[in-house]
Amino acid sequence: MAHVALDPSYRRISIEEFLDMDFGGAKAELEDGLIYIMAGVSEEHARVAANILSFLGPALRGSGCRPYGSDFATRTDERTVRLPDVSVYCNNPSAPENARKKLLGDPQVIFEVLSPSTSSYDQKVKLLEYRALPGVQTIVLVDTSDERVRIVRRVAGDDWSDSWLPRGVDVPLPSLGITLPHAEIFARD
Repeated sequence: MAHVALDPSYRRISIEEFLDMDFGGAKAELEDGLIYIMAGVSEEHARVAANILSFLGPALRGSGCRPYGSDFATRTDERTVRLPDVSVYCNNPSAPENARKKLLGDPQVIFEVLSPSTSSYDQKVKLLEYRALPGVQTIVLVDTSDERVRIVRRVAGDDWSDSWLPRGVDVPLPSLGITLPHAEIFARD
């Protein structure tokens, strides 16, 4: 892939161009103007992301915050768009004036479900991008293989706390005023 990025005839695209493209049902991210088609996920990955989304929807109803799945994009840089597994936007994101928007600014909370093939990248590259967004308060990285959760939380300005929670511990989300039960994240029924 590096040879494409170095080819002077290859034109990097803008976020607006990217958001107007139709990938025929495939999911893609934009990184520094380059398009990367994303591979499908495992059942385990899909289940955990769906569990998180299913819990957050009713828990946040009426709060002015709303969770979105990986079909909704988050802009992390001038030419970079990510598709977090789950993101929570606040300040009434589903107001009628936002109905046709494809970007809503910064999410308050971001969840990435780690896959063996992308875990390192998500915990290094994407984590730094998410931390750079001024509105993000919490980033939750979910390791399905060990059923553990890493929580990265803004504590003040650009200072962050970062720790792996012990296995089985619920995930506090103080900026949303809720706690996500560990059992809900990894539920199999």
